[in-house]
Amino acid sequence: MIVFTNGCFDILHRGHIEYLKQSKALGTFLIVGINSDESVKRLKGESRPINNQMDRKLVLEELRCVDKVIIFEEDTPYELIKKLAPDIITKGGDYKVEDVVGHDLVRTIIIPYLEGYSTSSFLQGH
Repeated sequence: MIVFTNGCFDILHRGHIEYLKQSKALGTFLIVGINSDESVKRLKGESRPINNQMDRKLVLEELRCVDKVIIFEEDTPYELIKKLAPDIITKGGDYKVEDVVGHDLVRTIIIPYLEGYSTSSFLQGH
């Protein structure tokens, strides 16, 4: 079963790792879509990303739970989800299923956040 998730994954932290491990546990193959540098800038502002797309991709590819990483240029992975046709989409606990891009295409599961771990809080000094 193929699981898909996506995000900027700009500064990888324990919350991301737990989220990705739980996502992988739902299937046999985990694909992570990451926003390109230009897409991150549009979504998060000119000061982001902290790490460029190739560095973010390399770090994610080194995780045992991640099977494939795909960089996408658009602001959302909708077209990528249509193309990949995964069995499940996962997103973090700050989302509602109906707000997840692709929920109309694929079964969507929300994975609870690990309390106290977010990139935004990390960048603001916790």
